[in-house]
Amino acid sequence: MSQPGKQVLLNAFNMNCVGHIHHGMWTHPLDQSVDFNSLNYWLELAKTLERGLFDGLFIADILGVYDVYQQGIALTASESIQLPVNDPLLLIPAMASVTQHLGFGVTANLSYEAPYPFARRFSTLDHLTGGRIGWNIVTGYLDSAARAMGQAQLAGHDRRYDQADEFLEVSYQLWEGSWEDDAVLADKQRRLYADSQKIHSIRHHGEFYQLEGYHLSSPSPQCTPLLFQAGSSERGSRFAAQHAECTFVSGGSLQGTRAQVEKLRQAAREQGRQPDDIKVFMGVSVIVAATEAEAHSKHQEYLRYASPEAGLAHFSSSVGIDFAQFGLDQPVSSGPTRAIESVSKAFDGWTPRRLLEQHALGGRYTLIVGSPSQVADQLLKWVDETGIDGFNLTRIVNPQSYIDFIDLVVPELQQRGRYKTAYPSGTFREKLFGQSARLPATHPAAQARR
Repeated sequence: MSQPGKQVLLNAFNMNCVGHIHHGMWTHPLDQSVDFNSLNYWLELAKTLERGLFDGLFIADILGVYDVYQQGIALTASESIQLPVNDPLLLIPAMASVTQHLGFGVTANLSYEAPYPFARRFSTLDHLTGGRIGWNIVTGYLDSAARAMGQAQLAGHDRRYDQADEFLEVSYQLWEGSWEDDAVLADKQRRLYADSQKIHSIRHHGEFYQLEGYHLSSPSPQCTPLLFQAGSSERGSRFAAQHAECTFVSGGSLQGTRAQVEKLRQAAREQGRQPDDIKVFMGVSVIVAATEAEAHSKHQEYLRYASPEAGLAHFSSSVGIDFAQFGLDQPVSSGPTRAIESVSKAFDGWTPRRLLEQHALGGRYTLIVGSPSQVADQLLKWVDETGIDGFNLTRIVNPQSYIDFIDLVVPELQQRGRYKTAYPSGTFREKLFGQSARLPATHPAAQARR
């Protein structure tokens, strides 16, 4: 009897806003995303995901607004295209309090942060969650954010990654090098909480950052949060190969995704890391029902609520091109961009009509529609033929999309021996990698340890 393939990893992909990926779906009668300002909305979601044994809740974020399409925010506001959007970090302690195992990957844009307070913020979250926090590293791609932060425009694409490299260098020193592991004694009898000889001042004088000081937090369970990153450009992939533990791909074709995964793992080798030091997640949308016919009927129903134009408006800001100014059948070439370089290259030459067709469900993620067995077949095909490790599952109708997946697809994957039946113990990093709570010696953060 052959052994089952590797276990499928699974994150829920969400955002602290109304419209995230599948624009227009907030109008569906079952969708509850308009309640995103309610804490109970997030608490119930966290409990639902833990019931489904999801590895993590990955919360996207954006600074700035989508104001490229039609050169304004009219459609952005009416369809709530990630506007309004609230701070995701503030949700985490509350959700952690009603769960025991669910991890939290949170997006934070380093371009507008200072490493010193930022490092404390994530150490605090790591303490409060018992080591269940991850950071999705982004550098931003919206000129609107740069202007709001007092800059004339967004820094160049590769230049932002240069800054990111230094930001991480400083952060590693704070998280890994300021406090020795045994600095905290908490000895009431000797009135000795911490040994000052084991707490070290960090001195960094670089191109982007100047810092002299002690990390304000004591060592947390993971010290450095689990590191997520989604860059797929040449420069972004090199950054991911050096720093990321989990990275994201957008799918497309099986062959293209496999090539992308192999390239990333080879880049990790070139950085002195092991290929399996990086878990690769693919963005996917699932519509599932008890039968194939019911699933396709549900898909047709969803299409009536979706807004392809809102999806196109989102895409316009992703590539920095106002598609409203072109004819429906006019091919659009992006050229150099300060926005998302890999997306611009992937869709170069597409017409607005073709993009609208791709955004029929309000977003452009790979869509799987079918019965539980059909969905499981397709998910496992992606894992087995591309080398990815799991998926970022979007919400089409929130939270119903997750509930359907948990009730129908999870048991199917479990029956095939491809999805866990219980959580392993430990921190977010330990659960995903089955090793230490700390980053391995092959990771550049380890060089900061004393």
